[in-house]
Amino acid sequence: MKIYKSAEDYLEAILMIQERNGNVHSIDIAEELNYSKASVSVAMKKLRENGYISMDRTGAITLLEPGRKIAEHIYDRHQTLTNFFISLGVDPQTAQDDACKVEHDLSDETFARIKEHASAQ
Repeated sequence: MKIYKSAEDYLEAILMIQERNGNVHSIDIAEELNYSKASVSVAMKKLRENGYISMDRTGAITLLEPGRKIAEHIYDRHQTLTNFFISLGVDPQTAQDDACKVEHDLSDETFARIKEHASAQ
């Protein structure tokens, strides 16, 4: 199944919030991404229907294995690219913003070379 950039962003946000706070609710995601609660609700329904997340009766969101794999993949790209851009002298906020733009579209080959180059320094 093709997963879209927006779904990757939601899954990455869930992972980040979960690591920071332990549990995640839709309101946390809305605040993290600055999206409306209604948009997040629709997205969570789609992610749940496609087997990426589960929600308990209190609304707590948990990443399922397929969702966790995608979230970790995108988060690794985000962190690596942010740090790489900072090492080039880019302002940290700009580096983070640019990493968000690039993390979804960069080929695996190019990302692997950036990661090798960054770890060699």
